[in-house]
Amino acid sequence: MISDIVRHVAGQHAVVEGIVKEGVDPHLYAASINDVKAFYAADVIFYNGLMLEGKMSDILVRVGRNKPVHAVTEAIQQTPDYVITDESEHYDPHVWNDVTGWMKAVEVVRDVLQEFDPAHRADYSENAEAYLKELEQLDAYAKEAISSIPEEKRILITAHDAFGYMARAYGLEVHGVQGLSTEAEAGLRDIELLVEFLVEHKIPAVFVESSVPRKSIEALVEGARAKGHKVAVGGSLFSDSMGKSGTPEGTYIGMIDHNVTTIARALGGGISKEGFQTWVKNR
Repeated sequence: MISDIVRHVAGQHAVVEGIVKEGVDPHLYAASINDVKAFYAADVIFYNGLMLEGKMSDILVRVGRNKPVHAVTEAIQQTPDYVITDESEHYDPHVWNDVTGWMKAVEVVRDVLQEFDPAHRADYSENAEAYLKELEQLDAYAKEAISSIPEEKRILITAHDAFGYMARAYGLEVHGVQGLSTEAEAGLRDIELLVEFLVEHKIPAVFVESSVPRKSIEALVEGARAKGHKVAVGGSLFSDSMGKSGTPEGTYIGMIDHNVTTIARALGGGISKEGFQTWVKNR
């Protein structure tokens, strides 16, 4: 998601290399020798922040002594009451699931590139402005899609608690089997409580995630079935990673479009399966 921002804003003025590839869980990722070499060879480094890259913190600190290293959540961290924390006061790093929050990340990238390469300042500003306009439309689509779900059905249950920012921005109630990080294992009691919740609220669908094993969600489905409630797997969501390069879901806009459209349709919303691009054309 960060690489996608930088490619949009930098345009022809940079070669952008992403370290964490699609389908990889960033909570668990540790830098390889080749990654370390790439860090030292780079001119500018962007990372998410909010402890998402906990296993790479040391190398980011070391490299940052000699070159620009920036968290794209810098501006967000300075916004009062924006950052979500859990009961242990651990940061929720999944800011990209709220489009308006991720727009602040675009502004951070723009400002850093302008400072590093002032000769192309105007280009970075123009590129960022064009991308931000697209994201404004995406945010409007997300609001409309989620609001099409019947109010009592706006409950999102996923493998781990990655959608708190989306829930707050677009009006969902969200429950993850695991916590903010996939490092934490879900206990049997966690599964049992969510099964009871599913049955009590007659929730029609739960969702797996592309970068997280689906066994916990399958346990929910089986547990609900044993209690006489049929719940479907509503689809696979992109939580910590985008889709394959070269596919629509391999872009940030395509990823959010996929997630929002999948959630809305599985939970009874009246949104077209064609999603955001068709919605834009029809406006």
